[in-house]
Amino acid sequence: MFTHIKTSRINKDRVTFLSRKLNLGTENLIARIAFAYSISKNRKLDLSEIKDSQGKEYTKTVLFGNNSPFYESLICINYNLYKTDKDIPKYIKMHIDDGLELIHQEILENPNLDGFDYLIDKIELGLKSIAD
Repeated sequence: MFTHIKTSRINKDRVTFLSRKLNLGTENLIARIAFAYSISKNRKLDLSEIKDSQGKEYTKTVLFGNNSPFYESLICINYNLYKTDKDIPKYIKMHIDDGLELIHQEILENPNLDGFDYLIDKIELGLKSIAD
């Protein structure tokens, strides 16, 4: 289906900044978190608004490991697509870019936040939304 994904040019620097600031591990982890965070917002992104692909490049394996079918299925469910749809990689790219932008903005607004506190906060919000 796809072999690699590239972030937008502006998100290349954000990946590095967020990886260092949050100290959660390698740069592919912040991309996974960004993807999941964007998907969790339950928004449908418009393919006509896809950004450039001149940023950080991830192979499918580095980005998702052996779990790529699960990540791809999140896109299929969110957009009502079949698993072989040619637009799945574009949606994945868009959600990674979107999530990086969201996380970057939150970190700028709250610069004392570290990675552990950031993740715990998001987990608590997710659990509250399930309980409601």
